[in-house]
Amino acid sequence: MLNIFKELLKKSGNTSDSDKVSSWEKELQVATCALLLEMAHADDEFTLEEEKQIEGLMRSHFDLSQEIFNEIKELSDKQRAESVDLWHFAKIIKDNYSVAEKEKVIEMLWTVVYADNNLDDHEDYLVHQLAQILNLDHKQLIDAKVKVLKRTKPN
Repeated sequence: MLNIFKELLKKSGNTSDSDKVSSWEKELQVATCALLLEMAHADDEFTLEEEKQIEGLMRSHFDLSQEIFNEIKELSDKQRAESVDLWHFAKIIKDNYSVAEKEKVIEMLWTVVYADNNLDDHEDYLVHQLAQILNLDHKQLIDAKVKVLKRTKPN
């Protein structure tokens, strides 16, 4: 996994400062996408609804083209497969996102959880663990959950 990040940084070594920022932003995008993908796989069922949610969330949150999203998703899948845990991805987000951005990531995770209208125990456990790693308290976690539920379930 570190080799992929090193490759990204090496590729940006001979580029302008704006390209270096893009490389770092790409690393944040890959980390975010990896967490979303892991959440989708937490219940051992990766549904079409979850896949569509991840694509929509990533594309709208980061303003990505289809081509760039596909590249980010491919890198995320590869890094997830090589990783022994999610700590590295969560740490990238923890160290580089504001509290509001971290809350948005948790909201995105809840959106993936509820894409199939079902909260699995593994998903619930994972989102709680990720909130802890991101230094978000229980109220922030639940506020994000309620926000997603209000948006996805009609009154």
